[in-house]
Amino acid sequence: MPDRHDMFIGNQFVPSSSGTYFPVRNPATEEVIAEVAEGAAEDVDRAVAAAERGFTEWAHKSPYERGRVLSRMARALEADADAFAALETRNQGKPIRHAKGFDIPNAIETLDYYAGATTKLHGTTIDTGPAMHTFVRREPYGVVGQIIPWNYPLMMAAWKIAPALAAGNAVVIKPAPYTPLTLLKLAGLARDAGLPAGVLNVVTGFGPVVGRAITRHPGIAKIAFTGSTATGRDIVLNASETHKPVVLELGGKSANIFFDDVDLPNALKRAVLGVFHNAGQMCIAGSRLLLHEKIHDEFVQRMAAFAKTMRIGDPRDEKTQLGPVVAARQMERVLGFVSRAKAAGATVVTGGRRAENQNRGYFVEPTILTGVDHKSEIAQEEVFGPVVAAFKFRDEDEALALANDSKFGLAAGIHTNDLARAHRLAAGIKAGTIWVNTYAYLSPAVPYGGYRQSGYGRELGQEGIDNYTQLKAVFISPNRG
Repeated sequence: MPDRHDMFIGNQFVPSSSGTYFPVRNPATEEVIAEVAEGAAEDVDRAVAAAERGFTEWAHKSPYERGRVLSRMARALEADADAFAALETRNQGKPIRHAKGFDIPNAIETLDYYAGATTKLHGTTIDTGPAMHTFVRREPYGVVGQIIPWNYPLMMAAWKIAPALAAGNAVVIKPAPYTPLTLLKLAGLARDAGLPAGVLNVVTGFGPVVGRAITRHPGIAKIAFTGSTATGRDIVLNASETHKPVVLELGGKSANIFFDDVDLPNALKRAVLGVFHNAGQMCIAGSRLLLHEKIHDEFVQRMAAFAKTMRIGDPRDEKTQLGPVVAARQMERVLGFVSRAKAAGATVVTGGRRAENQNRGYFVEPTILTGVDHKSEIAQEEVFGPVVAAFKFRDEDEALALANDSKFGLAAGIHTNDLARAHRLAAGIKAGTIWVNTYAYLSPAVPYGGYRQSGYGRELGQEGIDNYTQLKAVFISPNRG
């Protein structure tokens, strides 16, 4: 029988108000591995009420005390890292080597970073003349609502929870229904680390019900969301009913640019990492591969040869390089993109199908396309699967024009031995993160977010904790009476 998991409200695992549960599947086997409480608006009400009580206690703890709790959470996660990695792999489908080597360590580092940040929040004093003493202080919002995606469930939870708690807020958070298990496990860990009741609440369920209730709830003062651009628009509309501020990290269609002076073997590794890691289910995926015309053909040939050798299969195997996409619906979506691209004239150099060596599981072959019109769907829309379209460019100006020919602006990669060129392109590309001669490097100390329809606001870094504070100006007259 699959495990049964309740939601987490007021430091207790509790059933939903309806008592119903929904199935959660292992994407590598398609089997139901858990049943999770299906939340409703009433459950969001309960969570907000618990968060309001928790906030009163949490906000009055000293920054040092809040930092100590976050640090204990980091140490507890570190001690149980293998179990969290195994659960993430089982629930999301990512190879265990990636969960152990990236997701869990990044979550630990994020908790540690914000454990230290609690004592680094500063206000300002402003000279408004001798008749007035004026200062500005940062204060928490109170109860914040957060909605996280299914591609990096635990890591995205840490990105949102850690800065919000560090700033003194209480949290009501909804995981994606495909991947709720590691966040629920983290909630229990937080309780054991000494987080007061109500400071962290996890309401499981579906976006049209739980997500909508969170974004519209009058008791929630701010929203942070990571997910699709379309859903982001709905969230902004819902939040506008009570004029909540919103931080959005949305989709991407990032350009990964390679000039003819690169070392091809090293460049190939960066291109593969940029689009096939996590089965391409990355907002920052370098899914537009821009190749100088002198190296285009050889680069595509080498990348296709590598893609054909990638080990696809059981994500629990340390040797597996490519796991499944998260669900049947996502697999059908990815293959639909490829099918329509072929119909529009694109050439499938390799891949483009459900992996044939799997009797079950939502596996998609690593796919490379050429002959793609840059205005076509496959070049402009986020696929969120192991699919890359390769394009030729003649010179730096054309590379820049192609890179910016997108409604998105999350990230970009520039690969060249010409440092001056790298600086020019880094300044000219309209994206929130630029990598030069690397790709997908992330640090909790560095702000992360996008331009254009990739969202607004920033997570991580000092900006990440600032997002969870609001400014209060205080004027004090030195005169008595």
